[in-house]
Amino acid sequence: MNTTPQPDPKDRPARLTVGVVGAGRVGPALAASLALAGHRPVAVSGVSDASRRRAAALLPDVPLVPPAEVLRRAELVLLTVPDDALPGLVTGLAETGAVRPGQLLVHTSGRYGARVLDPALRAGALPLALHPAMTFTGTPVDVQRLAGCSFGVTAPEELRLVAEALVIEMGGEPEWIAEDRRPLYHAALALGANHLVTLVAQSMELLRTAGVEAPDRMLGPLLGASLDNALRSGDAALTGPVARGDAGTVAAHIAELRAHAPQAVAGYLAMARATADRALDHGLLKAELAEDLLGVLADGAGGAVGAARSSGTGTGTTGTTGTNSTEHPNSTENTDGTENTDGTEHPDSTENTDGTDSSDGTEGDAR
Repeated sequence: MNTTPQPDPKDRPARLTVGVVGAGRVGPALAASLALAGHRPVAVSGVSDASRRRAAALLPDVPLVPPAEVLRRAELVLLTVPDDALPGLVTGLAETGAVRPGQLLVHTSGRYGARVLDPALRAGALPLALHPAMTFTGTPVDVQRLAGCSFGVTAPEELRLVAEALVIEMGGEPEWIAEDRRPLYHAALALGANHLVTLVAQSMELLRTAGVEAPDRMLGPLLGASLDNALRSGDAALTGPVARGDAGTVAAHIAELRAHAPQAVAGYLAMARATADRALDHGLLKAELAEDLLGVLADGAGGAVGAARSSGTGTGTTGTTGTNSTEHPNSTENTDGTENTDGTEHPDSTENTDGTDSSDGTEGDAR
């Protein structure tokens, strides 16, 4: 057993002062994690009550100041704002002279690589893109979850070691993502993490409608096993009536959903078609059974389109369903870190998950 006294993290060389622009869910957690590694948070921006609460919980005694003042005080600045707000924020900070030569400027957007920081690069900053593939709650538990969390890392080659070192100090695992692959990388995380929440929430609603008193307790073991199987075996883990080609069962599902939860029909059909395609490609769904199954799905889609047209709620083409619904673009956020939704949050609650939630969250996130 090693009994040699370990040095205090604060005594390690190359400790940095850390600032956070955007006190959403992600920024304070990352700064708190860097503090555990011996770096020193010195400033955070945030004006809403939620931002102040998060900063107080995760970064006690760190002053709340305007974004430009954060950059003035810090050697390492975390820009943890939503994707759509990031380019304008970077440009504004560079144009106002807030960026200093040699300053490490880190954003946590999943969508963007390092090039979004070009205005700051021209001002002499050192640009890093570090996106945690994790969903955040805005509470101290987030710091613990960073242990073993993968980070999508993009940076100039000469800063690669710096970027990877910061991730490791936060307890994460660096994964290098090429600049031109960032949107695809982010789409993959959103597909898995964000849509999973929607699917689980819909499943719980349907179970309640079916009379199940504790749908979370019923789904927990099942979904846990399914996720584990999928991560281990990929498409070989596919089970259920679609993968088996049970067209009659799928038709019954569609009829029940149309009767009791018509809003879930379009999602069921889309996922069933995607599942059927994957099951066919991997030899799990027999071709002779696939014809009847795909016919049921096409009939179901036609019925969904007809119902949507008659009710005035949407339009669609053959085999597809439209809902005429609208979404806000990704998310928007003020430079203090508050945001509207990346599909999940209201102002200042801030993926990437992504697993992604938005990066002032993130989403997650993911974001």
